[in-house]
Amino acid sequence: MIRFGPEICRNLDAALSREWLETNSLGGFASSTIVGLNTRRYHGLLTAATKPPVGRLVLLSKLEETLIVDGQRFELSANAYPGVIHPQGQQYLQQFRLDPWPVFTYVVGGVEVEKSVFMLHGENSTVIQYQLRSAGGQPSPAPSRVELEVRPLIAFRDYHSTTHENSALNPQVQAAPGLATVQPYAGLPALHLAHDADQLDTTGYWLRRFQYAVERERGLDFEEDLFSPFALRFDLSRRTTVALIASTERRQISQVPHYQQAELARRQAVLEKAPTDDEFMRSLLAAADQFIVARGELKTVIAGYHWFADWGRDTMITLPGLTLVTGRAEAAKSLLLAFAKHVDRGMLPNRFPDAGEAPEYNTVDATLWFFEAIRSLLEYTGDYQFVRDNLYQVLVDIIAWHERGTRYGIQVDADGLLAAGVPGTQLTWMDAKVGDWVVTPRHGKPVEIQALWYNALCTMEHLAERFRDSAGQKKYSQMALEAHHSFNQQFWNDQAGCLYDVVNQQIRDAAIRPNQVLAISLPHSMLSREKAKRVLAVVERDLLAPYGLRSLAPSDPQYRGRYQGDPLSRDGAYHQGT
Repeated sequence: MIRFGPEICRNLDAALSREWLETNSLGGFASSTIVGLNTRRYHGLLTAATKPPVGRLVLLSKLEETLIVDGQRFELSANAYPGVIHPQGQQYLQQFRLDPWPVFTYVVGGVEVEKSVFMLHGENSTVIQYQLRSAGGQPSPAPSRVELEVRPLIAFRDYHSTTHENSALNPQVQAAPGLATVQPYAGLPALHLAHDADQLDTTGYWLRRFQYAVERERGLDFEEDLFSPFALRFDLSRRTTVALIASTERRQISQVPHYQQAELARRQAVLEKAPTDDEFMRSLLAAADQFIVARGELKTVIAGYHWFADWGRDTMITLPGLTLVTGRAEAAKSLLLAFAKHVDRGMLPNRFPDAGEAPEYNTVDATLWFFEAIRSLLEYTGDYQFVRDNLYQVLVDIIAWHERGTRYGIQVDADGLLAAGVPGTQLTWMDAKVGDWVVTPRHGKPVEIQALWYNALCTMEHLAERFRDSAGQKKYSQMALEAHHSFNQQFWNDQAGCLYDVVNQQIRDAAIRPNQVLAISLPHSMLSREKAKRVLAVVERDLLAPYGLRSLAPSDPQYRGRYQGDPLSRDGAYHQGT
């Protein structure tokens, strides 16, 4: 359990650097800081994935909550406006904990209110529950007249954007017993708020100029206006637990206990597959579960919250850790099938765009990581029949396309190594681009691409042997031998005691980057043990830092040690050291 006490919760500098995240297995999420003050345009209580796992819209930005004790109002919310934090509800926040979802404990006016937030699995739905306790922390009837006022603030916009006051918004609220519905813009989904409130006030108004500090630091639009369509009032003198559900579906508030138990059971089932009882590892397993999401009837992987969708490279790299180590082989198979369906001209998609358009095929390494993910599946499951029935012919076709050439100049060269790149493109993981400026083009033969290519050929040789494809086995064996010979002849930089980063005809890039570690870490390596040790020594000496490997040695003139500033500054530093 992660827990922060009042010394963190009531210190804004400390609290705003700590964020929570809840997800729904569709690509949607809820997220904010531990005091509920949104510092990103991506923060919100309901960011719905309308075309799972993409098409993400921030529908419900937050709730303004006021506790009324014997007529005295205590505002529990916190917002940043120009030059001021208002209100300052963090002063009442006694504790934040992740147990297993976000739980906020406020102590004010002689009472304690515990608020919890979780999302429903497979739905664009967020459940917010409040429980009144005595100041001692035990459930009990309210000691005096206590009411809770909750006012939703809606954004209804793409999660990369911000909302500003406008006359196009439809403020109408459709009210029914236990349900309030708003649909402020035509063409966007309706937001249904199921509730057990005692009063509904449909007076609506705009709140202006919310400030998002993280977006300001990133040089992006950091100011937003939000609309409040209504307010709910709950009488906590008569009952101690109330709730609401923000959803794109019509839900019944009476089902909250059922939803809560179902979600607890689901999360427990995930943890039961853990290969260890170590609490830290189990926490990581629970977090990892949030990245496996739906794409149609199959599975995919969100490359990162808050703003990434599913990327082929990230999915294949993380597949063993997210699914095989954690005992979720069926999820691994679903991921592989999902991406196999989208292989085109021998290439795996680099990414699926946010709005749900056709996938983009502008990567050279995602396809090669596909081979390694399949090899890992076999290592953990031994299910060769699945690979033979569903994936082997796809892999054969991929190799054939790479031989004859596919997009962006990706083709096996006469020396057996894999060349890639045309002007204006960035095909490796070092893919930062600002306008027409490709920061690290790495055209030609990047070192990790050769390592992945050789690993793929060795995997294919093994599969061909297993599936009695003698012609294929002979072919892939010969291709691997040729790549092995050429690599050692062209990539070894004896003076530096490591590998060149890129070879492009007669040009050899001696920049010391971490890409060369893949040449010694993949299951099938082209380097001798002696050379592998020398590579490791150079990488450790020049690149190892407390949080991992630098992307460029500090001695390099192009080195940028800090990732900060506007998009141009940040992308210029992204793979040049940081």
